[in-house]
Amino acid sequence: MRKPSFLLCLCLSALALVVSCAPKAPPAVVGAPKHPDFMFPAAPAGAVAAQVARLDRGWQYLQLGDTGNAEREFSAAIKQQAAFYPAEAALAYASLARGNEAEALTRFDRALAVEASYLPALVGRGRALLGLDRVGDALVSFEAALAEDGSLTDLKSRIDVLRFRVTQDMLGRAQAASDGQRWDEAKAAYQQAIAASPDSSFLYRDLASVEQKAGDPAAALENYRKAVDLDAGDARSWAAIGRLLETNDDVVGALSAYERARAIDLAEVPEPVLARVRARAALLKLPAEYQAIPGSLGVARGDIAALIGIRLDALVARAKPRQLIITDIRGHWAQQWINLVARAGIMEPLPNYEFQPRLRVRRGELALTVSRLLGLIGAAKPELQKKWQAAKVVVADVPAGHLSYPSVWQAVAAGVMPLANGNFELLRNVSGAEASEIIGRIEALARP
Repeated sequence: MRKPSFLLCLCLSALALVVSCAPKAPPAVVGAPKHPDFMFPAAPAGAVAAQVARLDRGWQYLQLGDTGNAEREFSAAIKQQAAFYPAEAALAYASLARGNEAEALTRFDRALAVEASYLPALVGRGRALLGLDRVGDALVSFEAALAEDGSLTDLKSRIDVLRFRVTQDMLGRAQAASDGQRWDEAKAAYQQAIAASPDSSFLYRDLASVEQKAGDPAAALENYRKAVDLDAGDARSWAAIGRLLETNDDVVGALSAYERARAIDLAEVPEPVLARVRARAALLKLPAEYQAIPGSLGVARGDIAALIGIRLDALVARAKPRQLIITDIRGHWAQQWINLVARAGIMEPLPNYEFQPRLRVRRGELALTVSRLLGLIGAAKPELQKKWQAAKVVVADVPAGHLSYPSVWQAVAAGVMPLANGNFELLRNVSGAEASEIIGRIEALARP
């Protein structure tokens, strides 16, 4: 038998060396995989076959619990191409298998830096963050993964649990910070709770309450609005919106919010509050001349008639109307109220049938008008009438025999037109502010 030639021996030796250095296939996985919940980091279409092969072999090693060989395969794949992000994600899973969440997080972030929507890295990153007790950040990562693939039902269940956990934790922190008046800390906690549960209207309402206490009404209003956008039946938020808008002099908006709140829960907005805002809203619809009365240096007869007709309409309605002829009020801004007050006998036209609505009013004339209004009140409240009659009034500049004394006496006795240093000052012009105050006192006396 012929011996092999030297050249043949050399070839056989080289072949043996190549075979001994080639990557060995891992043994088949026997029994359950060690990490069945890890998401396999699949390679993208068009990846180099050798890299894909190493990725597959490494994953088999990992499922056998052999992290050392698994990491060697993954690292070799990365050495072939540094941007091969599936291998970086696979190394991150190997770090998770070794219990090193911090290292895993770093590797998952590297993979996502190359491909931000890579699903295995997003899911794995969430797992690493959970291990580091960064629940809120883990939730964000899991939600990003679910956005990529809505079929991940197990992940959806985990997200729901985490949302509840994060929300409860943040609520506890927010409440503690709020109780301690640490407003910035409370706001941050509520914002994290909202990030975990963005559809919970009460979180926006509670955040708005903190912002209001912290002196940021604009931010509070914005979040109260978000609360009612999510839950139109949130009476507390509607009432809070109304209060903020009223403070900002948005009377129409405040009235709308208050009415929404009361339609849901009457207790959220007391009736007097609603009545006040309705009155303010109604005032806005009145002529500009009426709104200018409080700032006037001297009011006219038409101004007084309008004040009475608008603010004391229920009292005026008690008087028996009479027929009158008034020739000079057509086209005047207060025409309707002049007619109303004159026909009630509270203010009268002059003998020539003119009302002279632009004539300045002096305190003596206003006292007569006030006494007639007090007469209507006294008829409904005789106890008040007796109280005024029993009052001792001394007016230094209006003697008892003066023609105006009875009306002056009644206006002073009722506390509607107080004296100035003991004097009534019959001939002094009445300012708009003074007239408004006088009508306000009559309003108070006329209330049921």
